Amino acid sequence: MSDTCRAPILLDRVLDDAAGFREVVERNSPYFPVQRYVRSDTEHRSLSAQGPLIIAPNFRGDWAYDAPLIDHVECFFHHEGFIDAARRIFDTDRIRPQQLYSNITWQLPFPQGNGHTDVPAFRGIDRTRYPIWFLVAMGRSGLFEDERIRIATAVAWFYEGEDGGFEYWPDGPDAAPRRHQGKIGNTAIVGDNDKMFHRVMPVGDPKKGLLSGMTLDTRLERTADGWRITEQDRVLADPAWPELRISVSWKALAFRDAAEERAYDEHSDDLSLDQALERLKKDLEGRGFCCTLGSDPLNDPAFVDSLTSVYGREPTRY
Repeated sequence: MSDTCRAPILLDRVLDDAAGFREVVERNSPYFPVQRYVRSDTEHRSLSAQGPLIIAPNFRGDWAYDAPLIDHVECFFHHEGFIDAARRIFDTDRIRPQQLYSNITWQLPFPQGNGHTDVPAFRGIDRTRYPIWFLVAMGRSGLFEDERIRIATAVAWFYEGEDGGFEYWPDGPDAAPRRHQGKIGNTAIVGDNDKMFHRVMPVGDPKKGLLSGMTLDTRLERTADGWRITEQDRVLADPAWPELRISVSWKALAFRDAAEERAYDEHSDDLSLDQALERLKKDLEGRGFCCTLGSDPLNDPAFVDSLTSVYGREPTRY
């Protein structure tokens, strides 16, 4: 993967009237741990070179995929500011909103993690069919740029605290990062996050302990008495609204021209799994690695670790 990414764009104001946003968040609970998207420690290590998978109070809600999945989020899904920024970043008018999801972090000490890139997509191979570690390896290998689907990402924040800012590397992972921090509520950064490394800055008071007892089935939900974090029939915590760091991520496909858009829609030039595996195998062997593809390589920890060790990448300056 080239370290060059397109310059991001900062939006100083996302919603003219953000008063109704809280109601949208409350109405669409419960939310579940974001770690549900990662299936194992092995897969977790392939995404960023940090420690074991930890179930932390960071929750996600899926709000749209190709079309809104819940009510009252059209203002985000078809946000003209996001779409215009995506047009300018990728120099095309063919912008198609695709995904929208919320991230909600309770204000306890949260592992910061290393800088990471988002999960890319390719014609015929995306996260609806294949594990995210494999897509990330494909993206970082640089072998599939002709099949890569360009994706614009907007991240908007709705939180009045001054922690939990956004650190990002628009000049490449070996350059100094930039920070968007302080009072960032109702602002957004639109960028090429499949190539631009980024991370959430520390959240919460480090003097407080981590929340124990969480599993992948823990829920953050709004009840008649307020917000609760529950595990089965146990209440683990009662966070207050001001303690919830909320961001909304928007993703849109950015097609170069009508031919590329048509190929995507008609699947006329899709990449097959066998083609992708063979291309990776050939590259690994060219680098001096012995690579044997078993009957189920996508669930082979040795294969996962091989791709991670060869194509793994993270920022070198923090």
